[in-house]
Amino acid sequence: MTCPQLSLIGAPTDIGAGHRGASMGPEALRVAGLAEALRQHGAEVLDRGNLAGPTNPWLPPVDGYRHLDEVVAWNLAVHDAMLAELRDGRLPLLLGGDHSLAIGSISAVARHCREVGRKLRVLWLDAHADFNTSGLTPSGNIHGMPVACLCGHGPQPLIEIGGQVPALNPKWIRQIGIRSVDAGEKRLVHQTGLEVFDMRYIDEMGMRHTMELALATLDAHTHLHVSFDVDFLDAELAPGVGTTVPGGPTYREAQLCMEMIADTGRLASLDVMELNPALDVRNKTAVLAVDLIESLFGKSTLMRR
Repeated sequence: MTCPQLSLIGAPTDIGAGHRGASMGPEALRVAGLAEALRQHGAEVLDRGNLAGPTNPWLPPVDGYRHLDEVVAWNLAVHDAMLAELRDGRLPLLLGGDHSLAIGSISAVARHCREVGRKLRVLWLDAHADFNTSGLTPSGNIHGMPVACLCGHGPQPLIEIGGQVPALNPKWIRQIGIRSVDAGEKRLVHQTGLEVFDMRYIDEMGMRHTMELALATLDAHTHLHVSFDVDFLDAELAPGVGTTVPGGPTYREAQLCMEMIADTGRLASLDVMELNPALDVRNKTAVLAVDLIESLFGKSTLMRR
């Protein structure tokens, strides 16, 4: 097995969120020892530092969007940084920041896949479907809209970032752990045909069966991208997020999810989003996130072939 070459990219902003504090997420992951932990599993890790972008003006929505110009600027920076690492043959790990940044991140991944002729599979680990539009949400917070934008439902400056509209075919996405979806958003999810493994499905069928389906049909020509919103986890385990929702995966369910992703050997890019140290307890959510990220890169109880 070749040693993975990882690049950490910090995106310290809460520009798309409804709470302040996710801008401190990248540093909390560094303090929790992310780079050192990954090196212990044989990875070559370069920390590229933090991207720069506009400050958060904390203004009300305009025409249905909060901070649209600023969100576009941050996502353009994320897109360019992620694409540069992918073109260099490295595995980019985006440290968020709020989940609106996935628009730039996954647009870059989709663009790279078009360039090199690979198929794309996106695993969206989240409590929320993030499939809102300006017409469905009164808040205008764009961190509730990234999947919709990636599927072509959003403002032109965001949906065009990766050079193709839509950036993603909804059939390439698998959402896991969902348990909070607005009524109008739910209708749009059904109309679009997103494949969603919500918490009821996981309760009934188990995490193993869920992940077997979510990872089915991956092959040597598939680029697997994981977008990990820390609120995917049960709120008792991970209080350091702005939008906690009770009833998420347990520690063991989350570990199994990550280990099964690692077993595929297809993970090629990663987002870790919405960590909010201002709402955390002694950085416990960041420490847990690092633990789970280690499992994505091969940590397990026993050596596995």
